Amino acid sequence: MVKKTLQELTIKDNFMFAAAMMDPENCRDVLECILGIEIDHVNVSYEKSIVYHPEYKGIRLDVIARDENHTHFNVEMQMENREIFKRSRYYHGQIDMELLETGLDYEDLPDCYVIFVCDFDPVGAGKYRYTRRECFSEIPSYPYEGGSHTIFLSTKGRNESEVPKELVAFLKFVGATGAECEKNYGDALVSRLQTSIRRIKADREMGARYMLFEEMMKDEFKAGKAEGKIEYIMEVLADLGSVSDSIQEKLISVQDDQVLHDIFNLARRAGSLEEFQDQLDVLLESNK
Repeated sequence: MVKKTLQELTIKDNFMFAAAMMDPENCRDVLECILGIEIDHVNVSYEKSIVYHPEYKGIRLDVIARDENHTHFNVEMQMENREIFKRSRYYHGQIDMELLETGLDYEDLPDCYVIFVCDFDPVGAGKYRYTRRECFSEIPSYPYEGGSHTIFLSTKGRNESEVPKELVAFLKFVGATGAECEKNYGDALVSRLQTSIRRIKADREMGARYMLFEEMMKDEFKAGKAEGKIEYIMEVLADLGSVSDSIQEKLISVQDDQVLHDIFNLARRAGSLEEFQDQLDVLLESNK
């Protein structure tokens, strides 16, 4: 599914983000920046990432970590707004289920943060950070302390005066393309991430893992259901820009596996969304 080379990746690409966040110091510092809290240390779950475990069955590039208080964190990069609110609900459920399966009682469940770093505005209010809080509708001021936290970050924020400058610098770096990725943001965290990314790109083993990742994504595409295949196509197209509702509607209307496979190949070869849409229209017309 991946058509970029490792050298072309930026931190907004899922593979590179996961690789950079596998460094515990990077992961801790990013979490501190996002949450505005101090964390002594984090343990990153390497065994659940294809970046470090090519034998892992299934594609997983979200970052899973826990701190010294056993607080659990799940962080994922998002390029397209595809049901991320329901996705966050699913992640919380999965984390709680895994913890309960280890023998924990309900009262012992640790706090859990699900964090989406979005290269779009998931709410549309121009904020860099959106924090979902649970409460009782009838008594909003009554404390509801279930320990479940969800945060949506946006690279498209406009409220710089309302959030820490470190968070603004990080999100501007995430949203950067081309030469902007290497410019000086005047921020220590961004500088460390830039250094980590250069090191990852120079690592031959990481290059091999990226190639393996591409092959596994192709295999998953072939074996997946129609909905999953459309999601893969959308992820490919996200590299070219914001996918229009028109394109999404046309993709959703396709159920034939062979046609979806042909569309997948079109998406991988397309140089722009305009080029893809023109070729998609021709392909769909020929398969009527």
